[in-house]
Amino acid sequence: MDKKLKSLIKNKERLFWSLQIAGWIAYCVARTLNAYALGEKPEFIYAVMMGVIGGFWITIGMRHIYQFLRRADISPLALLAYIIICIVISSMLFSFVEVWAMNQLYDPDWTMQGLGFLYRTLYDTFVLMAWTGLYFVINNHFQLQQEKEKYLAASAQAHQAQLKMLRYQLNPHFLFNTLNAISTLVLDKQTKEANSMLTKLSAFLRFSLVSQPMQKTTLEEELYALSLYLEIERVRFQDRLNIVIDVPEEVKQVMIPSLLLQPLVENAIKYAINPQIDGGTISLKARIKNKILEITLSDNGPGISPRKSEKSDHNSSGVGIPNTRERLKKLYPDQSKFEITSQEDKGVTIKISLPCEYSPHEPYTEVSQ
Repeated sequence: MDKKLKSLIKNKERLFWSLQIAGWIAYCVARTLNAYALGEKPEFIYAVMMGVIGGFWITIGMRHIYQFLRRADISPLALLAYIIICIVISSMLFSFVEVWAMNQLYDPDWTMQGLGFLYRTLYDTFVLMAWTGLYFVINNHFQLQQEKEKYLAASAQAHQAQLKMLRYQLNPHFLFNTLNAISTLVLDKQTKEANSMLTKLSAFLRFSLVSQPMQKTTLEEELYALSLYLEIERVRFQDRLNIVIDVPEEVKQVMIPSLLLQPLVENAIKYAINPQIDGGTISLKARIKNKILEITLSDNGPGISPRKSEKSDHNSSGVGIPNTRERLKKLYPDQSKFEITSQEDKGVTIKISLPCEYSPHEPYTEVSQ
């Protein structure tokens, strides 16, 4: 159970006993002051206290009955009927206890019959009706709070599950191509190169699967994970793949979502580098402007033609452009920007803007463009 929900239930129990004790003490004081105003003897307080003790325990019993009724699968009309019956019977019992207390502790000859007892019962009915009203109002308030906590917890779990779905869609083509490349190296007896590539693949998979989608990492660590991925791809593309990274040291300490860049670079390799015989260049640039981290990823590939631009997101591989955009929306509601510009035969440029965040021990440093 969620800690907030446990705290809510614990506070509910504490509040009940606090109000129960304080309410009956207040009732006792009010009855005593009223009796003194009417000229009753001081011994009247003992009878009042006995009646209050009886009312205290009677309402404890009513609480257990109400708890049972609230858990029972009955209609609202039946619930109301049971509550009325409970109040009437409890009021008669409360009146009997008060009359008995008056007779035993105040005046042995004091009696109350007929209309007097009916008046006493009606008065006690009003008291218990007020107690019942407060009980249900307070419990319904706490029930609404519990439902709200459960809803928020369920929403958070669904939110994280959706982020995991977006982040853990590792492109199977990348794995297949990498394993095929390793197999080719083994067949060519290039065991050293095959072992190196397998080690890098293992390190990259470990990094990608261990990191959580809600987790943030420094841009420096993100670039390390990206380098593992690119070193694997360079085995396949050789000189056809050229990478230019322009990130100042100060900017590398900014926190970003883990594995944010890899799917975008993977998408660029598939659609910008792979189709071209001579390959191409992918450039990555990061700067800080007015406490906003701006990341620019561009390539010199064929670009997106106007007829294909609307379909480009849906055709992207793995966790490409559409999933990355959706992930940013969920992690930075109304605080991030994800823009794509393209010119046919001149490549695609992706610009990402995020709030500039540092880990607690890192100082803020403004870096100009």
